[in-house]
Amino acid sequence: MPFSALGLTKHILQGVQAMGYGDPTPIQLRAIPPALEGRDLIASAQTGTGKTAAFALPTLQKLGSHGRLRCLVLEPTRELAMQVETAMRDFSRFTDLKVGCVYGGVGYGNQRAALKEGLDILVATPGRLEDHLQQGTVRLNDIEVLILDEVDRMLDVGFLPPMRRIIAKVPKNRQTLFFSATLPPEIAELANFALRDPVRIEIGAARSVASIVKHGVYMVDPSRKFDLLLALITAVDYQSVIIFSRTKHGADKIAKRLRANNHAVAVLHANRSQNQRIEALSGFKSGKYEVMVATDIAARGIDIAGVSHVINYDIPQHPEDYVHRIGRTGRANMSGDAFTLVAPDEAKKLSAIERFIGQKIDRLTLEGFQVPPNGENAAPKPPKPEVRMDGRKFFRRGRSPRR
Repeated sequence: MPFSALGLTKHILQGVQAMGYGDPTPIQLRAIPPALEGRDLIASAQTGTGKTAAFALPTLQKLGSHGRLRCLVLEPTRELAMQVETAMRDFSRFTDLKVGCVYGGVGYGNQRAALKEGLDILVATPGRLEDHLQQGTVRLNDIEVLILDEVDRMLDVGFLPPMRRIIAKVPKNRQTLFFSATLPPEIAELANFALRDPVRIEIGAARSVASIVKHGVYMVDPSRKFDLLLALITAVDYQSVIIFSRTKHGADKIAKRLRANNHAVAVLHANRSQNQRIEALSGFKSGKYEVMVATDIAARGIDIAGVSHVINYDIPQHPEDYVHRIGRTGRANMSGDAFTLVAPDEAKKLSAIERFIGQKIDRLTLEGFQVPPNGENAAPKPPKPEVRMDGRKFFRRGRSPRR
């Protein structure tokens, strides 16, 4: 079924065509019609399946033309807020609707000016939105559509209290759309508070990896992780690759070593300034940087078509983060590959991920990097000293005691 069969108006369809969209994805097919009818939604689908268009297109059609601030979109990170703002601007390019964005980490001046000028749609992170509410620079009295995107992520980072406060300031007579990649039990409590008789939509298994992503695991000695990373980057035919590190320091260290090996690298983590983040994302999108090294701040904050590979340099701390990291490739119906480098002592974390996604992840090997089946490092462990009756230490395997 084409987009034209979903009941979208001419101007919205022009925006869809200008974005280069083909046929609707399953989440768009299922979500757009009830959203156009004004129904509340609680929808989940694998990351990278087109959730932004699923809520943006019916909302833009409902608003019609420029007027008051009538739509609020809440996002968990500034990167995701910026990307959703850009997408909504692109979809609405053949209308006179105005879209703005407020998020932390930058000054208030430009945001205040945009709010004063007048917006139809505001994309915001909860913390910065509450600041503007307290300062009186924004009012939510006329909101007709409230959209909570990546709801599970907002719960993870502690946004439940501010979300409740914000929802309480929005008119009760509104349409509310919940979109998420996973639906943990905590979402039900918030849904009961915010939604009215919602249509429930679930595309695929909420905990599964998109079928067009091929993913596998390399068991590796911790001391050889970076060597394996270099070997993988050399061996695969990639367009662009995102490498995930568990820590900010680790991301900087990986990037430094990759640059020393003549790779063009961008870095994205919480310690980077807003200008540095914007430059990293734009440079990665344009091809200036072939590799991006990031922490989990980017797992749900990057929506870039054409990322051919994801490499988990560090195994994720939480199983659900695996789904979101892997979902950075295989977007917009394009195939992708994802690899995870796992040290033998991380086997329990790997098992937890496999239980979460309900499948065994393929074990892969690269010549020269095999780990013995028992998970031991190839190098022998140093002998443990034993203590004789007289208190002197000696070593097994015929070694002489220290003198």
